[in-house]
Amino acid sequence: MKKISIFGAGGFGREVQMLIEQINEISKEWEFIGYWDDDDNLPNKINDRPLLGNLKKLNEYKEGELYLVCAVADPITKEKILNNITNKNIKYPILIHPSALIGNRKFVEIGEGTIIAAGNIITTNITIGKHVILNLSCTVGHDTSIGDYSSFMPSVNISGEVIIKNNVYVGTGAKIINLLEIGENTIIGAGAVVAKNLPPNCTAVGLPAKPVKFRE
Repeated sequence: MKKISIFGAGGFGREVQMLIEQINEISKEWEFIGYWDDDDNLPNKINDRPLLGNLKKLNEYKEGELYLVCAVADPITKEKILNNITNKNIKYPILIHPSALIGNRKFVEIGEGTIIAAGNIITTNITIGKHVILNLSCTVGHDTSIGDYSSFMPSVNISGEVIIKNNVYVGTGAKIINLLEIGENTIIGAGAVVAKNLPPNCTAVGLPAKPVKFRE
């Protein structure tokens, strides 16, 4: 079995622990050794697994090859954490829940470190970047491209032929209709319906979704 750990000991981190355990019910693939987190106020154990230390301790880990998933939803924070991991022993797996429905893998590309939770449906001719989170029960339609570090909360629906750039965050239950482009660093609010292209660095909410502010 391969050793695996999680960076981020919050609620989604504990859900990723569950995902790993459910993968192991199908095939004994992973030895989950615990969590890493920079929050000094966390207890020594999370769901009966040890808190192993912070980012500095992770970079000092010397006990051989270790797989790591980053269970941090905010794309910019996630990218920053991952860019600060310098330990050459660290590898980044692709975690796919056994219940996820994914088309022919010849026509679906998934980047390292990506987490695909229970109930996802991913069809065909799709490219998913590295360290993407697809939370519970999302759908991704044909000919869609998803950029690195992006995060999709439960029940997001992405229609076909959508281009989503890097570092996009999409809130629970949002919908993106077909033939659109979502700019990098954009946040889409929960329940929004995106019917037009969205520029980079904006926060968009509503029915239909419209930018309400921009990052500097």
